[in-house]
Amino acid sequence: MRMNTTIRTGALILLAALAAACRPEVGSARWCAALAEKPKTDWSLGEAKDYAKHCLLEATEVGGERWCRKLADKPKSEWSTDEAASYAKHCLIKGSGGEG
Repeated sequence: MRMNTTIRTGALILLAALAAACRPEVGSARWCAALAEKPKTDWSLGEAKDYAKHCLLEATEVGGERWCRKLADKPKSEWSTDEAASYAKHCLIKGSGGEG
């Protein structure tokens, strides 16, 4: 009985991780495009704030060349965990200068 519970729990965790991986990263070009398609009346306050910050203001699209340069100039001690992960993903792993 305990083995079945462990397997079910593991499967649920795996499914949740896969579902989260399918969602575009907040601030990415894919996320901006998806949110632009969504009716503005359905946006949360956080989505509206993130859209304005990353999709409307110049050089703030996560993973863009200017975004990578801007973050590289910021002291690493001031980086958030999300910024560090996004920088590694977009600016280091995908090559110099990011995606855009």
